[in-house]
Amino acid sequence: MNASVLLRRTTLRAARPVPVSRTIVGSQFSRLASTLALFEQRDGKLQSSAQNVVTAAKQLGNPVIGFVAGKSAKEVAEQAAKIEGVDKVVYVANEAYEKGMPESYAPLVVENTDDVTHIVSMHSAFGKNVMPRLAALLDTQQISDIISVESPDTFVRPIYAGNAIATVQSTDAKKVITIRGTAFSNAPSGSGAAEVIEGKDSKHAGNVEWVGEDLTLSDRPDLDTASKVVSGGRGLKDKENFEKIMMPLADAMGAAIGASRAAVDSGFADNSLQVGQTGKVVAPELYLSVGISGAIQHLAGMKDSKVIAAINKDPDAPIFQVADVGLVADLFKAVPELTEKLKK
Repeated sequence: MNASVLLRRTTLRAARPVPVSRTIVGSQFSRLASTLALFEQRDGKLQSSAQNVVTAAKQLGNPVIGFVAGKSAKEVAEQAAKIEGVDKVVYVANEAYEKGMPESYAPLVVENTDDVTHIVSMHSAFGKNVMPRLAALLDTQQISDIISVESPDTFVRPIYAGNAIATVQSTDAKKVITIRGTAFSNAPSGSGAAEVIEGKDSKHAGNVEWVGEDLTLSDRPDLDTASKVVSGGRGLKDKENFEKIMMPLADAMGAAIGASRAAVDSGFADNSLQVGQTGKVVAPELYLSVGISGAIQHLAGMKDSKVIAAINKDPDAPIFQVADVGLVADLFKAVPELTEKLKK
């Protein structure tokens, strides 16, 4: 335990530049500046992640300007204007930006960054797609997956799959930041009344064409925002068992379904369900793992859950080291029994 604490302290000190840069950057924030918060939308509906982005943006201390682009951007902007903490929402109504392709979306954002010192987005597929190109266009270093804002130029982010926490400081004039949504609460929505204005658009065509998408549709809660998640792992042995055991359990609990990377790689579940370092990071009220050993890569995606429960026949499985409740049992007997009791 002592060794890990010492490692963390060493990492924090090594990541912090000399204090002089803090004074230089600090003078920039004394002037009137703004934070541009990129909001995601799909089919004319504002994604709930916008509320997490606003919470993080407000902690930077600047007025928050929301930004959204797409076919129905004006309608989405009006939805975003109701979020408390948003001072203004800029929209660009152009179908060319509907899918958020970075080749066209990033130059559009650059065009609308006058007097902006920070640009913030969710560390989602959208953010991980657009923000690196945006950072390159602005000639700035991206700060990814932050979990805390220490000051307008200093941020906390996990490294090494969450085994160490780094505090990093940036001296760039414009800071490009992605946030871990589970680390920031939802800003209240409904009582806000931000100004909605049309943004600049030089018709950035990019050099790619959107061909199509193949979505996995489900009536179950969305994995990113669900309050309860049940995840299956390699212990389920095959896709048939995964569907036969996990689907009824999720339905009985009203939970979203997740999977470990081992289960996804084995073809048990779609990769959109993967929880972990290279998948989705979730923090539900309840996370129930079934047949998951608990590799460090998987733990990085769910260890912030409020309550962690695990079912595994191996009493030495690493998952039990982080679980609040553990059951050492054969999942093929225990889970169907649990499902039946939940239905009653």
